[in-house]
Amino acid sequence: MIFENVFACNAAADADPECIRISIDTKATVCVGEYSRGGKSRGLAPIKAVDHDMFIKEKIIPVGILEPQTGASYIAFGNDNKTSDLIADAMESWVRHNQNRLLAAGIKRLVVNSDNGPECNSHRSQFMMRMVQLAEDYGLEIHMVYYPPYHSKYNPIEHYWGGLERSWNGYLLDCIQTVVDRTANFTWRNFKTVTTTLFGSYPKGNKPEKNERKAIEKRLSRSETLPWWDVIITA
Repeated sequence: MIFENVFACNAAADADPECIRISIDTKATVCVGEYSRGGKSRGLAPIKAVDHDMFIKEKIIPVGILEPQTGASYIAFGNDNKTSDLIADAMESWVRHNQNRLLAAGIKRLVVNSDNGPECNSHRSQFMMRMVQLAEDYGLEIHMVYYPPYHSKYNPIEHYWGGLERSWNGYLLDCIQTVVDRTANFTWRNFKTVTTTLFGSYPKGNKPEKNERKAIEKRLSRSETLPWWDVIITA
């Protein structure tokens, strides 16, 4: 039933000229350093790399937003914790970056494909609070459409992650700037990836107070049959 709902919502979104659909997800944390990634590269001398991740000094967290119909991609990098606020900030950054385009196209609704991960599921009150704020701030209806548990591989952005990972193989991601630059040079379906950074503190455990959670829930229109998997937030 969940898959049928996803397919129906996506088809309706793609056919609606006042709607745009995006696919969101975080990629596995990237270990920054001279680590082997199992790929191949051309050169006069072999690249020297270490084969394990001991004594990792830096990590970076990619948050991805893909437009499935066109292939346009947007990656925001965090350097602290993977949290609801990091994902929400990445989405807001995407909206700001595309605001003129969305206004010119008369976009009023945003359909968001996501897995039901712990940082962005529909019963994560901090994430839903941020989605309510996003809807209010930009005058958009936000429709969260989730894939079933353990089936995140069907989320469209997973194909993008696979392509990005293959493009990284054979290179040393030896510093954060290298990761960002390599991503910005990656082309997916004729679109170069747009990148940004969201560096700074993202503490875990943020959540609204009890009375705030009740107010947030009143703003959510949950599907009667799939209340955790299909949620509409009006502006």
